[in-house]
Amino acid sequence: MASLGSSTVVQQLHRRILEARANTDQLFQILHEATFYERPIPERNRIVFYLGHLEAFDWNLLRDHLFALDAPEADFDKLFAFGIDPVDGGLPADQPKDWPVLPEVRRYVQSLREQIDNRLQSAAFSRTRAGEHSAETLLHVAIEHRLMHAETLAYMFHRLPHSQKYPQAQTPGAGNPVKNELVEIPAGAAILGLHREAASPFGWDNEFDAVAVKVPEFRIQKYMVTNGEFLQFLEDGGYRNRELWSPADWEWKENSAVLHPTFWQKVDGDWLYRGMFELIPLPETWPVYVSHAEATAYARWSGRFLPTEAQWHRAAYGAPQGTENDYTWGSAAPSPALGNFDFHRWDPVPVDAYPANQSALGVAGLLGNGWEWTSTRFAPFPGFEPFAFYPGYSANFFDDKHYVIKGGSSRTAACLLRRSFRNWFQPRYQYVYAGFRCASE
Repeated sequence: MASLGSSTVVQQLHRRILEARANTDQLFQILHEATFYERPIPERNRIVFYLGHLEAFDWNLLRDHLFALDAPEADFDKLFAFGIDPVDGGLPADQPKDWPVLPEVRRYVQSLREQIDNRLQSAAFSRTRAGEHSAETLLHVAIEHRLMHAETLAYMFHRLPHSQKYPQAQTPGAGNPVKNELVEIPAGAAILGLHREAASPFGWDNEFDAVAVKVPEFRIQKYMVTNGEFLQFLEDGGYRNRELWSPADWEWKENSAVLHPTFWQKVDGDWLYRGMFELIPLPETWPVYVSHAEATAYARWSGRFLPTEAQWHRAAYGAPQGTENDYTWGSAAPSPALGNFDFHRWDPVPVDAYPANQSALGVAGLLGNGWEWTSTRFAPFPGFEPFAFYPGYSANFFDDKHYVIKGGSSRTAACLLRRSFRNWFQPRYQYVYAGFRCASE
C-alpha cells in the first residue's frame, strides 16, 4: 500500500509547497496584466498556460495518487496538464482567444490550492493503491516541479520587453577580466546518479541508478567562458565559418538568422546585454549564455571540446583522496555566500565572484551563475525505471535530441544543486541561462 510517512515530514513538505507557491506568485507579479497572453518564446505555450499549469500539475498528481478525489473541472485539468517541447520545428499556433480569461484561471488556481491544502493539513490520504510511491516522494515531485518552472518561466519573462515588467532592484555585478587557464584533472571515477537501495534524498527517475564512470585525465577551463572571450570568437567570424558548425547547427543558424548570442543586442555599434529588467553595456566578465550549437562552435574554434557529463562531474565533485564531495565546495549546504543561485539575483555576476565556489580539484564557479552544456546526450543510466505516476518525465526525452546540462543558474533552487541532478535541453534552444567551459586532453 502507499507509504504515507510521518505526519511531521508531510507537514514540513507542505510548508515547502507553500514557500514554492510564494516564489512563483512573486514571479508572476513582475508582469503587467496584459502580458499573460503573450508567447515570448515561440516554442512554448502562452504565459497564461503556466499560471494554470503549476496548480493543475499538483492537483492531477495528488488527486490521482494520494487523495482519490473527483475532478469537478476536468476540462481545465486537461487543458493545463502538460507543457510542450517541439523538436520537429513545428510551433504552436493557438491564439489568445483560445484560452480562458484570467479571472477564470485564477479562480481555478485558488480552488485547487484550497482542496490540496485542506487534504494535506488533515492528512486525508488514500491507501487504496498498492505499490504506489510515498506521500513524501509525491510532494517532493510537486515542489521541485514548481521550482523548475520558477526558473524556466524566468527564461520566458526575460524575452518580454522591459516595458512589460515591473523592475526589481538588484546590486550591479561588475568585475575584472580573469585568466581562464586550463586546470589539470587527474584520472579517476565519477559516480553519476543515486543508489536506489541507499537511504538517499529524493531524486527524479533519471537520477537512478548510480553508475561509476572511469574518467581519464584531462584539462578543463577554470571558469565558464565569459562574454568577453566569446566576443573574440564572434569578431573572428565564428558565426560565418561553416567549418565550425555541424550541418544541422549551421542550417538552424542560417534559417534563424542567428548572428550573436540571444542575450546580446547591438545598439549604435555597441554591444549591450539584455538583462531581465534593463539593457546594460556588455558585461565581459559574466558567463556567456548560448545554445549548445553555439557553445560547440566556439569550442571547435578554440581547438577544444565540450566536456562530457562524467568529465564535468569529475571536475566538480572529485577529490584528491578519491572520494566525491556533496557540493563543489565540500559538504556545507548551499548559502548566499557560496554562489549565485536560489533566486537571490536575476542576472549573472562575474565568473570569479565567489572564491569559495571552487572544487577540490581547482575548478571555479561550477554551481550557480549559469548551467553548463556538456557533450553528453540525455539518456538513462543502467537500471533506469520511470516513475509509475509520471512515466514521461524523463523517458519522453531519451530521443537523442537533448543534451545534459549541469550546475545551475541564478534562478535555480538550492535543492536542485544536488550532485546527482540532471537537466537537459535541445541543442539549438537559446533561451536557457546556460553557458559552458571548454576541455582538452
